[in-house]
Amino acid sequence: MFASARPIRDLLPVLPKRYRHFRMVGGNGAFTFENGKMHVRTFTPNLVLKIKRLIEKYHLTYLVDSDWDYSYTGEVQHSIFRNLDPEKQAENKSLDELKMITKIVLFTTTDEIKHNLSHLPVQIYEHGRENLLDISPLGIHKMNGLNQLGIQSGEFIAFGNDQNDLELFRNATYSVCVGEHAMKEYATISIKKENVPATIKNISDYAKHYNEALKT
Repeated sequence: MFASARPIRDLLPVLPKRYRHFRMVGGNGAFTFENGKMHVRTFTPNLVLKIKRLIEKYHLTYLVDSDWDYSYTGEVQHSIFRNLDPEKQAENKSLDELKMITKIVLFTTTDEIKHNLSHLPVQIYEHGRENLLDISPLGIHKMNGLNQLGIQSGEFIAFGNDQNDLELFRNATYSVCVGEHAMKEYATISIKKENVPATIKNISDYAKHYNEALKT
């Protein structure tokens, strides 16, 4: 199972084709994908209106995702833009043209904007290195997405590398933080990126031997 901040549109192209039928969580929980079907949860129209007013008042640049298309006004050199819609299946529309808003990225981390957002029912992930705020409806996070797919707390092992993996780490039976990130405090172990394949194999081997032992 794959869980990402990317919408399903941008998650599928980075996966080998043999994995594209797996269950997925996208948009930090706003999207779920199962049996080839995508389900989406969105901001309320009233909440979208309030965030639009913030954008207009402070002249903010943004990436706003709908169920498939998007609206982007950030720099074309930004890493997010380089990974946006890699297979060119969607359309960059004006914000007013998007009918279903699932996730909003504001390219700012100023205290004033964070203060304004703190009064709204939203989930915020701050990415200081990329100078952005990643915003979802309140209660929408990756663990919530797993719940929508029938996976409960204590039923999975999680690998992650960012703030938006916190709820996964808190609810996993075993969790692995990849790289040096503050979230390693909440993980069972922390490893370097190059050690991911070996760690997956070790966990898989342990689970196999454990299950065989139970049978005997």
